[in-house]
Amino acid sequence: MIQTAEKVQEQRESSHSRIGNRRKLRLPGRLTWRDSSGALRFVSVVTRDVSEVDAFVECQLPASIPLYRLVHFQIERTGRECADLPPVLQQGKVLSAVYRVGPYRTSTGTPQGYALRLLIDPTRAMN
Repeated sequence: MIQTAEKVQEQRESSHSRIGNRRKLRLPGRLTWRDSSGALRFVSVVTRDVSEVDAFVECQLPASIPLYRLVHFQIERTGRECADLPPVLQQGKVLSAVYRVGPYRTSTGTPQGYALRLLIDPTRAMN
């Protein structure tokens, strides 16, 4: 019975395909959001993986952003001219949601990075 459960789990994992094609890009960017008290916060980030619908970013300074928080993500102007950058990120700010928090650093107690889902119109992502 355990072997059957393992096979089912393996099938689910192997049948799961990514929505977008990820590209390994290291570009400077910025996240802005409002915290629970309504204060505007921002942090400089560097992208690690980018696709048409999501991105993984690493914070330059310690920042604690809760899971599912809405943030505005933008690539700095100097990086927007990269040919591999998806068009949606070349235009400026994109409303995004934090959907995964990376492992925590033991030195600061803050996450190493955040996975962001770009909240864009699906027809816009297909073009």
